[in-house]
Amino acid sequence: MTARASDRARYDRATAHLDAPLAIVDLDAFDANAADLVRRAGGKPVRVASKSVRCRALLERVLARDGFAGVMSFTLAESLWLARSGFDDVLLAYPSADRTAYAELAGDPKLAAAVTVMVDDVAQLDLIDASRGGGREVVRVCLELDTSLKLLGGRVRIGARRSPLHSPAQVADVARAVARRPGFEVVGIMAYEGHVAGVGDAVAGRPLRSRAVRLMQAAAKRELAERRAEVVRAVRAVVPGLEFVNGGGTGSVQHTAAEDAVTEIGAGSGLYVPRLFDNYTSFSGRPAALFAQPVVRRPGVGVVTVLGGGYPASGAAGADRSPVPYLPEGLRYDPQEGAGEVQTPLLGSPADDLLIGDKVWFRHAKAGELCERFDVLHLVEGDAVTATVPTYRGEGHTFL
Repeated sequence: MTARASDRARYDRATAHLDAPLAIVDLDAFDANAADLVRRAGGKPVRVASKSVRCRALLERVLARDGFAGVMSFTLAESLWLARSGFDDVLLAYPSADRTAYAELAGDPKLAAAVTVMVDDVAQLDLIDASRGGGREVVRVCLELDTSLKLLGGRVRIGARRSPLHSPAQVADVARAVARRPGFEVVGIMAYEGHVAGVGDAVAGRPLRSRAVRLMQAAAKRELAERRAEVVRAVRAVVPGLEFVNGGGTGSVQHTAAEDAVTEIGAGSGLYVPRLFDNYTSFSGRPAALFAQPVVRRPGVGVVTVLGGGYPASGAAGADRSPVPYLPEGLRYDPQEGAGEVQTPLLGSPADDLLIGDKVWFRHAKAGELCERFDVLHLVEGDAVTATVPTYRGEGHTFL
């Protein structure tokens, strides 16, 4: 029996009393992945990205481990909810225009002490001030650096379109604007190199593309390491008490941690290890989060149909944004139908061994987005479900 076949047998036994659709997290794999992130971070703390987990119980579990410290959130409303729930170090990774939440933040000393907001434009400070509603608490600010690699005098750009702050001088100018403004304090810098951390460099069957990605990433890492160090020096000249410099992502943990200027690593997808993280030479993880759909039809030889399963991931549309049939091994989508909202045909010889009501196990393309589809996660240890915990959705929250 292969390792994957053994996992399928365990998951089927563990969930035999549960009807699909359902989602699980294999705690042995989750904990092993957490330990690997800490190892790769080389002694620097890992700030866990809540977007990639979306389950308070699992956030608490990973933060109880040595090597993890703080949460990187994805909306301001979520940040406040987490802070009220006892998380005392929450870095909002994206700017917000949530006026109601800013009023709550500025009016509550506990929230203001626990939450740091993201800024890359003085206009965002104007919005926060206009939203205070009489709240006078100092708002903690993190400045985001654009990490994109610019070539040919800026005519070619590689990387996500995030912050407009690219040069050390630009970041330092905004730091000065914040420092001069009552009610704000610069405490950190964040720089997420998604074109390194979030792009696989070993795409199966694409050797030329994989080599091109590796060459691009090598150049991007060199350029960013130098520029990030210059940015930190420039900002520390304005804000000597800077508390943290956050960088990285699951796919670049060890590379970013090697930079002296970086004080902490942001990562989260590496806990669940979705399918988009299969194509890396720098690390390998164990798939920890899976979902199961029930077989409801057997249309013919070599075909079964499962209920639902069309859970696409965000990003540029393409086949790599669909979940992948994972267990039993050897199933594939019908190219004429793909993954459907209410039914999904699956082709392959393993279909002939599946009965009505059997489970087919899938991996999502991304990590936390799976939790937008399920109210609970069943936590599996060995061949048993040892706990069932709510996702954000199960607690009544869909923050985006």
